[in-house]
Amino acid sequence: MPTAFVTGIEGQDGSYLAELLLGKRYKVVGSVRPGAELSNLSGILGSIEMHQRDLDAPESLARLIADVSPDELYHLAAPSFVATQLHDEKSLLETIIVGVQVIMAVVAVHAPSCRVFLAGSSEMFGTVSTAPQDETTPMRPRAMYGVAKACAHQVLDYYRREHSLFACTGFLYNHESARRGDRFVTRKITRAAARISCGQQTELRLGDLNAGRDWGYAPDYVQAMWAMLQNDIAEDFVVATGQLHTVGEFADLAFARLGLDSRDYVVVDPAFVRPPEPVPLIGDASRIGHRLGWRPTRSFADIVNEMVERDLTLVHGTTKQE
Repeated sequence: MPTAFVTGIEGQDGSYLAELLLGKRYKVVGSVRPGAELSNLSGILGSIEMHQRDLDAPESLARLIADVSPDELYHLAAPSFVATQLHDEKSLLETIIVGVQVIMAVVAVHAPSCRVFLAGSSEMFGTVSTAPQDETTPMRPRAMYGVAKACAHQVLDYYRREHSLFACTGFLYNHESARRGDRFVTRKITRAAARISCGQQTELRLGDLNAGRDWGYAPDYVQAMWAMLQNDIAEDFVVATGQLHTVGEFADLAFARLGLDSRDYVVVDPAFVRPPEPVPLIGDASRIGHRLGWRPTRSFADIVNEMVERDLTLVHGTTKQE
């Protein structure tokens, strides 16, 4: 039975990945932040081995990885804050970049046959001149999170080249599900739509409704992660749908699912408006399709509807408790 180690196993991607791996008869070991919410894992808590580890103390995580000596390692954990101040940026860089270096170093010494997946982001590409983007697109990140992820990828690439490790990065574009965290705009929209439909909220304040994103389905994306580590060679891949949708479209679909018109409830708040992207971030996943046979399985509308139904269930549950 192969052993897989998953950092950030409590998150959207980590929980879906754990379920996928259990279905393939892996032993699954995961790390979670101290005090993390474990509701995403409620159905499999008795089937996985979990340890509390903080990304701010990567050496402790590294010792755990050395002890487990996994066959596959999926590094999905990310900081739980958005860097808005200089000291936050420093913490962000240290957590992401040093964290990857420590993990790769311990794998090189204690588990050199372990295959490593690093969760990258479309934000690594940042300011782009062409769309869609693929694996050859230059990285020009616009935010410190993208800078950190791009540097972490370079650290991984160094260990891949200089230590002959099987390690790869997935350039993951936005992906959603009913397990999406509350701090993301997609969940903000579906939760607000559900609350408004039940009379618990009167409006939803958003930024630029024309902001476009390439939104996929999280379970599809964890399937891509696993497929990348089953490949004959270590390769990096863009994982995306190749379709662009706007925040306004997302809101329209979410409210329409509940028989509402988003225009009656959505308010554009200048405080949430970010500078526009001259060229949108939209991914070209043709390479992973050709090499590994990966394809998205859910439509944009299906993803939105699933999220709305989940939030409606949660809102009804809250109303009954009250």
